[in-house]
Amino acid sequence: MIILEDIYYKYEPEGIEALRGVSLQIREGEHLALIGPNGCGKTTLIRHLNSLLLPASGKITVDGSDTKDTRQQAQIRSRVGMVFQNPDNQIVGMTVEEDVAFGPENLRLPTAEIKKRVAESLDRVGISELACRNIENLSGGEKRLVAIAGVLAMRPRYIALDEPTAFLDPAAAGRVLNIIDKLHSEGVGIIHVTHNMEEAALTQRIVVLNEGRVYLDGTVREIFGKAVMLQKTGMRLPQITELLIKMKEAGFPVRTDIVSLQEALQQIISLTEPVKD
Repeated sequence: MIILEDIYYKYEPEGIEALRGVSLQIREGEHLALIGPNGCGKTTLIRHLNSLLLPASGKITVDGSDTKDTRQQAQIRSRVGMVFQNPDNQIVGMTVEEDVAFGPENLRLPTAEIKKRVAESLDRVGISELACRNIENLSGGEKRLVAIAGVLAMRPRYIALDEPTAFLDPAAAGRVLNIIDKLHSEGVGIIHVTHNMEEAALTQRIVVLNEGRVYLDGTVREIFGKAVMLQKTGMRLPQITELLIKMKEAGFPVRTDIVSLQEALQQIISLTEPVKD
């Protein structure tokens, strides 16, 4: 479990207080969406999870290891993988297999083990055929998958992804989301930072940050059921949720905590069915 206890963080010299007393628990194997308006502290928070940033006050532990303990930071970074919004910020190899091998090489693993991890990681994200491809010749979606494979080669228990579908076309975004779902099904804990409420609806739990604080925390249905509170943060609701809210305001007996299009359609169709005696 990752535990954050009363975390504060300020960017200097600007004096911008990005996190203000954040307390949170993230369980291994959990699929969590982290959402909120721009500047609310989402990226700052996930960079604390593997010691890229250290809190000004408060404490963060990853499976019992304190992120401030320099003796444990290498292990923490192996346990919590980070996929940045821009994959170019973390890709360092000339070819795909060179990049995926970078992390295990830093662990000074035997050559045979490194090759095994590279092959397994590329296979898990479905890009084995790109192993010898030059990074410069990859699309944005392919680079995102290479970044994920590089993290997987470290065999993490948790992966934090910062806007993993940003700037991707629908097909590439869908491929990335399928990989994330697959990893979760394999037991990897997922912390998914997103502005896309449809993506957030695919997770188990949503944490909403606002002005550096935890504003809401609950299941997808619980959070979507607090649409008015979400709107106060400036977040855009899913279109189907907005439709159901308008229907409810018009007097239709519908629920607004719907999390899937199919469920919404079933509810709307039920309004046209005749009432049985």
